[in-house]
Amino acid sequence: MAGRGVLPSVGRTGSCYNNAAAESFNAILKKELVNRKVYSTRNHAIRDVTARIESRYNHKRLHSAIDHRTPNQADTGWRQQHKAAA
Repeated sequence: MAGRGVLPSVGRTGSCYNNAAAESFNAILKKELVNRKVYSTRNHAIRDVTARIESRYNHKRLHSAIDHRTPNQADTGWRQQHKAAA
């Protein structure tokens, strides 16, 4: 994982806070999109979820966990901050 720039989880087994952001994201995605449709194929579902994340979630939806910014804004800010530090 480290070779690809992925950091392992820092939480402990059984911690209710370990995956809170991921669980919240999954719950909202399922409620707003997946549970409202019947997909004919797995690939159709994957394309639909991917399109939703890329078109709406990452660009428009504000998140309280990242100072009411979009994920793209938070990522851009993080990259700029780390580029300046290098």
